[in-house]
Amino acid sequence: MKYYSTNHNAELVTLKDAIIKGLAPDRGLYMPERIPSIPTAFFKHIGEMSLQDIAYVVANTLFGEDMESASLKSLIDETLNFDIPLVKVADDKYSLELFHGPTLAFKDVGARFMARMLAYFNKRGSADRTIHVLVATSGDTGSAVANGFLNVPGVHVHVLYPKGKVSPIQEAQFTTLGNNITALEVDGTFDDCQAMVKAAFSDQEVSSKLYLTSANSINVARFLPQMFYYYHAYAQLMRDGVDMKNVVVAVPSGNFGNICSALIAKRMGLPIKRFIAANNRNDVFFQYLATGTYTPRPSVPTIANAMDVGDPSNFARILDLYGNSHERICTDISGCTYDDDTIRRTIKEEYDRSGYLLDPHGAVAYRALQEHLNPGETGVFLETAHPAKFKETVESVIGKNVPVPKRLSAFLSGEKRVVKMSALYPAFKKYLLACD
Repeated sequence: MKYYSTNHNAELVTLKDAIIKGLAPDRGLYMPERIPSIPTAFFKHIGEMSLQDIAYVVANTLFGEDMESASLKSLIDETLNFDIPLVKVADDKYSLELFHGPTLAFKDVGARFMARMLAYFNKRGSADRTIHVLVATSGDTGSAVANGFLNVPGVHVHVLYPKGKVSPIQEAQFTTLGNNITALEVDGTFDDCQAMVKAAFSDQEVSSKLYLTSANSINVARFLPQMFYYYHAYAQLMRDGVDMKNVVVAVPSGNFGNICSALIAKRMGLPIKRFIAANNRNDVFFQYLATGTYTPRPSVPTIANAMDVGDPSNFARILDLYGNSHERICTDISGCTYDDDTIRRTIKEEYDRSGYLLDPHGAVAYRALQEHLNPGETGVFLETAHPAKFKETVESVIGKNVPVPKRLSAFLSGEKRVVKMSALYPAFKKYLLACD
């Protein structure tokens, strides 16, 4: 399988090159040159399959031409060695709990998958080279990538994050690791961090001296594995006897890698009726759906901080997937946007009603189902992180203590080690060149 750039001004590359390069030379994002279909027989029996078996079929459909079967199966088993349960919250609403991985966030799967895939291909390249992974984070990406790549041979991870704009637990998960993980505390926003990462890939002086790749969802090995969630949710709904023709999925959306993977899963044959892209106040995609005009703008801080993105990278992939047709995009995706007060109210109301505790990001998607699910439809919302990762926010809403799981509290006892960085690219370039 070859991969092309969404800017259509770069040569086709192999999966290996798409992963290692991260971003195409023309600054476009890589996409598979064709989206293969999964046979309908798979969906008839999906309810009988385990998460690992489902993921292997999906991954083999996408990556089987480029990886040995045994290696791909081993990679799946190592990556998905934890549960992703579907929890019934209301009669017509289910929570897909994606926070049971090592850092208690949905990005664990993509990060771990990419780390192992990168190591697989790196072994088949120059044995003595170091690959430098650049990752901008607004919250959970940094912790998932840092822990997924920790001590992976031949890889050094550089995590750029906006100072004071991630939760203390999120910050601790990538600033206390050391070894092959370096955290850069940027005096700016997530958009500044992401812009510096993109600038580094386009800088010939830097790219000629360092092997660079990205573990943000701009990387095909990070965003594509997220489609496993949707197949797994579908299987669990089937086991629960749900009408599979009327399944709607609400996705809390920031950089749009997650929902983009879902749209590709649908193109591969997954029969999801429609999707809701749930935004916080950073609602550029919602505005695009309403007007047909995409107008990126600086992000604003919210309590759902992992979604604080003012210029989502994967919008380019969505446009490409739908041939730049606003009408076609609106056929599969609707949108909504909620402010912090509404997010808080949603957390409080649902906790009081059922005892189910939402994190701020899951609350945005749950609210979307409450307001936009039609009679006869069954809704699934993605609960993307454990509420304890936003302990102060959630406790202030429900007025009760939120216990911190041991695996999270362990990070808080570590020593914070960061490189302080301005939001200007020359400072980041100087840092990178010193890594040579």
